Amino acid sequence: MSEEMGEKTEQPTQRKLDEAIKHGQIPRSAEVQTVFVLMAGLAALSFGGRELWQNLTTSTVLTLSHLHDTNLNVDSLQGYLAAGVWMIIKCVGPIVGATMLAGLTAGAIQSRFQTASEALTPDWNRINPVNGFQRVFSTRSLMPTTLAVIKFAFIFAITYNEIKSILSDPIFGTSVSTARLIEFLADACLRIIFRVGLGLVAIAAMDYGYQWWRSHRDLMMTREEVKDEMKNTEGNPKIKQMRRRRRAISKAKALAEVPKADVVVTNPTHFAIALRYNRKTMRAPTIVAKGIRLNALQIREIAQKHQVPIVENKPLARMLFKHGKVGKEIPSQFYAAVAEVLAWVYRVNRYRYYTELNQA
Repeated sequence: MSEEMGEKTEQPTQRKLDEAIKHGQIPRSAEVQTVFVLMAGLAALSFGGRELWQNLTTSTVLTLSHLHDTNLNVDSLQGYLAAGVWMIIKCVGPIVGATMLAGLTAGAIQSRFQTASEALTPDWNRINPVNGFQRVFSTRSLMPTTLAVIKFAFIFAITYNEIKSILSDPIFGTSVSTARLIEFLADACLRIIFRVGLGLVAIAAMDYGYQWWRSHRDLMMTREEVKDEMKNTEGNPKIKQMRRRRRAISKAKALAEVPKADVVVTNPTHFAIALRYNRKTMRAPTIVAKGIRLNALQIREIAQKHQVPIVENKPLARMLFKHGKVGKEIPSQFYAAVAEVLAWVYRVNRYRYYTELNQA
């Protein structure tokens, strides 16, 4: 029934995932970027906060102490403006730079350092004010608004006790110096921001998990879509060439192992399976090569050239070809049958295998 309805039940193919990245359909959470920016800003304040405060106080004291002898003209105003801008850059620049770098890093990590080329192309519908109002006041905007309210409630809940303890501090009912008040406020802000940061980390983790799940769900495919994509992929000449190259490399490697085999089990003409067993290094006999028809003929020719014994056993050859994998041990259900074949081979070629065993 689900197939008839076209329900998306299949995992997305690699081609679908690549196209999604190209179009910018990547799981991305704004909360992750918020956490990165907040932590970067706090780190910048932690390392440069003292110097920032000293620069601000020094500049303020100098400005206020020389107000009575300040000359106001065009040249002096330009100098004061330049000095003020430079002071702002010195104080705010490191924080702005750290937060910008953190935001870019968060975006790059979420996009796996890949650029969505088509997502960068200009789309004038995005800046259309009519479409913008429709997005803001549509029913789809209710869910983000509801989530924002829930996030605010969560942050307020985990910071409520901290704010309550700060407001009930005796410092608000006593006379203290300005330096002590500033120290208290800075410590209070750090404690609150720490709580907020922990809450945002939890929210970011949950939000990114949800975004990943939703993005993966949207990329799911129907069986018909998978079949169509497989047809298109199979018809791609580049894909065919790559697959032929891989098959040729794997075939060459397998044929190169045939001279090292202990025995080749044949059908006799349809299948050929080359087996090797070293009791010192292997738990069970290993399939070093297998082939059908023309490949089977090549395996037999190489075996004859290097005097590798060839044993005809139709049922065993058929089962080993069907259930065995090249480079892997034979399935356990064939241990007894293969053991009989190897025992016969070792008896017939006793001197050869005795020499190989001693050399190993």
